[in-house]
Amino acid sequence: MKFTCSIDINLPKIEVSRLFANPEHLTEYQEGFISKELIKGLEGENGAVSKLLFKMKMGKDDMELTETIIDNNLPDSFFASYHHKHMDNTMLCQFVAIDNFTTKYISEIHYTAFRGFVPKALALLFPGIFKKQVNKWLVNFKNFAEQNKVN
Repeated sequence: MKFTCSIDINLPKIEVSRLFANPEHLTEYQEGFISKELIKGLEGENGAVSKLLFKMKMGKDDMELTETIIDNNLPDSFFASYHHKHMDNTMLCQFVAIDNFTTKYISEIHYTAFRGFVPKALALLFPGIFKKQVNKWLVNFKNFAEQNKVN
C-alpha cells in the first residue's frame, strides 16, 4: 500500500526542515510519542538506527518502532524505513519551497509488509485509516511549526 499526503506550511523551507529534524519536537505533533533512543550510528546520519516508543490509546502495551535512516538530505528530503512487529514501511518526506515564506511538506508512505490477521484486515478493509493518521500528523506538525517560528 502506497500513498502521499501533503500540507503547506507558512514558514521558509530551512525553518520547517530544522523543526522536523529535531527529535525533541516529536512530542509536539506525534500523539502518544514517548521517546526516541539511538541504537546505532550517529543521530540524523544515514544508517542511524533508533527505537521509537509510542503510548497506545487502546491496549496496555506501548508501540515500539525501529527507524533506520536511509537518506537524510535535509533541508530537501528525509527517507527512512520503519519496522514494527506487525508491519514495515518506508517514509519519504520532501520539503519544497513554494516561495520565500511557504513550504510544501510532502510525505510519501509505502507499506511493504503486514503481519498478522488484524493488520492485514485493516490494510485491506480500511486503508484510509493509515492515510488519515499521516494527515493528522502533518496538520499537527504545521500547527506546531507555525506557532514556533523564529521571529
